[in-house]
Formats: sequence, structure tokens, C-alpha cells
Amino acid sequence: MANKQNNRNRNNNENMTVEEAGRKGGEATSKNHDRDFYEEIGRKGGEATSKNHGHEFYQEIGQKGGEATADNHGEEFYEEIGRKGGEARSKQRSTNTNSNQNRRSNNNRSFR
Repeated sequence: MANKQNNRNRNNNENMTVEEAGRKGGEATSKNHDRDFYEEIGRKGGEATSKNHGHEFYQEIGQKGGEATADNHGEEFYEEIGRKGGEARSKQRSTNTNSNQNRRSNNNRSFR
């Protein structure tokens, strides 16, 4: 069975599998292009997807992703990401509070 699968994955030249060709192509592309290239093609792909699919599409893939995540992770996973999210929000609030206090303090100084 594995031999049949391997034969099906061979390209027309019979020299390498489709996976090998894809990997080599990906490596060559990454050597020739920088981060901006990948950001640009990602943006274009996102725009094309948005034009071709409605709100229901995004709801469906979001639901599927959520279900897959729930199937693959236990309660501890959700506890950890909840804790991390709470810590990040706490830091953000603290930073925003300090920034607002500094602005108020600077504004009061300018009127003296």
C-alpha cells in the first residue's frame, strides 16, 4: 500500500514526490523573497477570499476551527490562554492608566 501511495505522489519525471518538489520550491521561494513579499501575497489572498465569500463562510470556518481546537486541547489549554489574556489586559490597562496620568501631569505643568 505504501508503495502505491509513493507512486501516486511521483511527478511526471518520476524523479521526486510531489511533497519533495513542493518543499524544494518553497525553499527556493523563501531564499528569493523577503517578509514583505509574503505579507503582500497574504493580503491579496485575504482580499480575494473576502470578495468571494460572505459572512456565513467566516462563521462556518470559525466554528470548525473552534471545534477542532476543542477536540485537540483540554481544559488546561483554555485556562492557560485565559490567564495569559487576563495578564495582557492587565498590563495594557496599567500602561494606559500611567500614560493618561503622565499626560494629565504634563498638561497641568503647561498651565503653571
